[in-house]
Amino acid sequence: MTNISQRKKAVARFLGTNNGVRLGMLSLIMASLALMLIPGMPSLYYHLEIGDVAPRNIKAPRDFIIENSEATETSRQLAAAAVLTVYDLDATMGNRTISGVQSGFQEMRSILELPLPLPVEGITPTPPENIRSQKIWAAKPRFENLLGIPVSDGAFRLLEREKFSQDIEDKITEILRAIFENGVVANKNILLEEQDRGINLRTLDSEKESTETNLRRFYGPDQARTMVRIVGEPLLRGMHYNHINLIVDLSQRLIRPNITLNRSETQKRIQEATILAKPVLYQIKADEMLLREGERVTDLHKIKLDALASQIRTQDIFRSNSGSLLLSLFILLTGYCLCFRRPLSHTRNPNKNIFFLSSVLISVLAMSKGFHILIQPMISEAGTFATSAPLLMALPVAGAAMLACLFFSMTQGLPFALILGSLVAITLKADLPLAFFFILSSAMGAYWMQNCKERKVFVKAGWKLGLFQMALAIGLFLQMESYSPTLMAWTLILAFTGGMLSGILTAGMAPLLEILFDYTTDIKLLELANPDQPLLRRLMLEAPGTYNHAMIVGTLAEAAASEIGANSLLARVGGYYHDIGKLSKPLYFIENQGGGKNSHDKLAPSMSALILITHVRDGVSMAKQHKLGEAITDIIAQHHGRSLIKFFYEKAKTLKGEADNINADDYRYPGPRPQSREAAIVMLADVVEAASRTLENPTGARIQGLVQKMINNIFSDSQLDECDITLRDLHRIARSFNKILTGIYHHRIEYAESAAPGGQKKKHAHTDRQLPESDDAQRRDPDGKGDAHLKRLGIS
Repeated sequence: MTNISQRKKAVARFLGTNNGVRLGMLSLIMASLALMLIPGMPSLYYHLEIGDVAPRNIKAPRDFIIENSEATETSRQLAAAAVLTVYDLDATMGNRTISGVQSGFQEMRSILELPLPLPVEGITPTPPENIRSQKIWAAKPRFENLLGIPVSDGAFRLLEREKFSQDIEDKITEILRAIFENGVVANKNILLEEQDRGINLRTLDSEKESTETNLRRFYGPDQARTMVRIVGEPLLRGMHYNHINLIVDLSQRLIRPNITLNRSETQKRIQEATILAKPVLYQIKADEMLLREGERVTDLHKIKLDALASQIRTQDIFRSNSGSLLLSLFILLTGYCLCFRRPLSHTRNPNKNIFFLSSVLISVLAMSKGFHILIQPMISEAGTFATSAPLLMALPVAGAAMLACLFFSMTQGLPFALILGSLVAITLKADLPLAFFFILSSAMGAYWMQNCKERKVFVKAGWKLGLFQMALAIGLFLQMESYSPTLMAWTLILAFTGGMLSGILTAGMAPLLEILFDYTTDIKLLELANPDQPLLRRLMLEAPGTYNHAMIVGTLAEAAASEIGANSLLARVGGYYHDIGKLSKPLYFIENQGGGKNSHDKLAPSMSALILITHVRDGVSMAKQHKLGEAITDIIAQHHGRSLIKFFYEKAKTLKGEADNINADDYRYPGPRPQSREAAIVMLADVVEAASRTLENPTGARIQGLVQKMINNIFSDSQLDECDITLRDLHRIARSFNKILTGIYHHRIEYAESAAPGGQKKKHAHTDRQLPESDDAQRRDPDGKGDAHLKRLGIS
């Protein structure tokens, strides 16, 4: 299972990050967009239906050939119906079966004829019959393998008694030969369906093929078993009934079909016959009269007119669409550079993000294209809409940009909005004002989805976008030379509808896409931050120490993330859930032991380290089980990175001695190291919070020194090498930790106690004074700097 899981992860990592996969996916996307962006052809000649009256004479402008599709289809069907069903005859099956029977009987007889071993002096000899019987029964599996069927113990005992006689063998082979020579078909009912036409019987391993019309002569499986008794009756006459039953039973079970239906070959021949069927064509000459004025359109007229339109489309399509396609490709290239190449390529799974945005883009273009085609009759028949622009304003195009901003950020949402609006305008052959309408409304839709933390934001963004689109519609109308009040009213209503639909569709699609693509939005993070969530509830009740630790880690992480401009909500919720794996064995973690006995005292250091390592894997498993999302799961997996469990590593060295070779990798967490700034912050907050609990006198100076030391340790251990975090960020994080921890361990007012002997009063220890750790510590580190690599980290 571990290897399968690792292979799955490797495949997922390859598909998510490989540049070749990305290039192939982008090529397919561009090809799809190229097809989508082909503008609809203008009305070609005469779109007349059967039964319409021709408004004028229609002549052929050039020579061309038309195909009568109905007549051609009829010809192809006739050609397909003439193909006979193909059956395969395995002529060697009977010989193989008979050869197996002969080999089996011959081997058994050979065993019976083997010389017996000489008796050993002093040992009672085994009767010869028993020795031969033991050898025969030991060879029973070999006998069954040669025959290809299981043989019951009773039948085998009877054969042994008859010494696998040549007579029994000959009777079986003669019966089998007669049955196989006639032919046994797997399903005779299906075969008889071809009785009126016959079949092509093809002999395997040869070029021989014949047409068979007498299909009733072949045996079906049941009929073949019946024929065993009929064929065997003259052969078995006079034999003992036990021998007759034995021969019949073995023969019946040795019968297998040697004629089988070959569906693939039959279908292949039908396809070949269909392809070879010649189309029914008509030659149309230039200036030939296709339809006269006042004449009703018939089926043949319709075929000729459609063929004429097809000829013109084939000749003009490249010239009419090349400009739009070239412009679209440049827009896509710009979009990849702005939206795909840099901001999304640094994520853990950039190809998934590219696939998501591309899928949304193609879906919106397909919807716009389909809607544009659908409203064409309304434009030509209704007097209210002289143009498609008002109706197109009802399209929820901006909803795609809102989704992009919701799942990523404004950094990706705004470029995507500009690309989306441009491509929709090209797809719909919109004029410049309508193109600006789509571009600006998409950009504003993305803008209003920033920092979306509540479901009601969708509705607010929808009505704001609706009002904005109404304002844009008014601006478009003011540019028109003439317009009707009715059309303007309808346009404003449709523009507002488009904005509201964008918000509603975004609200409806967001949860589904969140699940399908495993994205984590701020809304979901806020839901996860609720203390009534099952995992947090369990943590509170089953591991209260871990719960308290997680709450403080979340607070530290949120403050630090805000300081450096990272996602503070993700960092906070990641801090809440980073240790949920401890729920599997809560009492093996010191914060849950309540001052009682330490469960690790009786365990070997390696076992203790394994328990600590396992809580990361258990946490990832729980996160997936409760669908916490990829972002939280990554933080859980990465919050220890590849750090060393130093306490148990040192304990192991102490117990085994320095001479023993102890592998440090056995005492390291499996990783990976933090890949995001949020995961790095949770790692730092985790170690700092845990270490701060060990301070006996947590003064501000001591806390500051502790924070600097712990961050330095993680930094020097290369745990932050794979995330986008800077030294300036670490300085700000340390300053934030100092502030929060100092607030938690704040200075309290000293209360006078009863006078101690000697006239001194007992007081609580001052919390703003740093006490020396020990004389040894002072001698080793007189300046209090230790081995810190970042020096005065977090000092303002």
